[in-house]
Order: sequence, then C-alpha cells, then structure tokens
Amino acid sequence: MRLSGQSAMEYLTTYGWAILIIAVVASVFAVLLLRNNIVKNVCVLPAEFSCIRAYVQSNGTLVINLVQSTQSPINITALGCNTNATVLYMTHVSPPVTLQIGNNATESVACKYRNGTAYTQPPGTLFKGYFIFNYTDLQTGFPHTETGTLAEVTT
Repeated sequence: MRLSGQSAMEYLTTYGWAILIIAVVASVFAVLLLRNNIVKNVCVLPAEFSCIRAYVQSNGTLVINLVQSTQSPINITALGCNTNATVLYMTHVSPPVTLQIGNNATESVACKYRNGTAYTQPPGTLFKGYFIFNYTDLQTGFPHTETGTLAEVTT
C-alpha cells in the first residue's frame, strides 16, 4: 500500500513540474510574439488639450488631431515631435492655425531623434516620445509652450 502512494506522489510531482515548465515557456513565447499587439497607442496632453487621434507613420511623420479647451481662442504657431521633449527642431506653422474654444485641427509634423535626425522605423515599431507645440492666447497675447507624451506604434 505504501509503495503505490509513493508512486502516485512521484507521478504527480514529475508531471506537475513538466506542465509548469511548458506553461512558462508558452507564456514567454506569447509575450514575445504578440508584444506589439499588447501596446496601446497613448497620447497624453495637458488638461486644456486632448488628442482625438494620433499616429506616427514609418517615415516619422506624426499626424495628430488636437482639441483645445482653453478659455479663449488660440493660434498654434509651432509644432515639434521628438524623443527628448526639447523645443529644438520645431516646425513653425505659417500662417498660424486658429482654434476656437472646443474646436480641433489635424496637423502633421516630422518626428526627430534626440540629435535632430529624422525618425524612421518600420511599421509596428514603438515610438516613445513627445509632442511639443507653441500657441498664443488670442485674448491675452501671451505665448505658451505645451508638451505631451506619446507612445505610438508606427503605421
């Protein structure tokens, strides 16, 4: 009687470890193979702004639909997209884009690496960087600079 109980425990222990190892390996493969599908595109802007849609193309162009909800109309005067939140390499918007309260506009700008070279990656690559824009409050005339965070899978 004692031997059959011991045999059963050895059987369960051996196959238990085997099943555990197979489950861990399958999980690792699933994460590695599906990692681009796990990442959701993220665009986080300061409280008075939001993005309806944003995406980074494989040639490095950020296309963003920006909504403004400040207390007065604004003129967007410059746009930037880079990996280190710097105001260098911004593109001036001429003529400035006027956004009334609650309105939105779709704009595009070339994303840059930290050293100013153009961002280019194949589709499916994760871009982690920043969207920077300058605007002027039309009631006060004061200029402002805002920075948002982006995590976008290139298309």
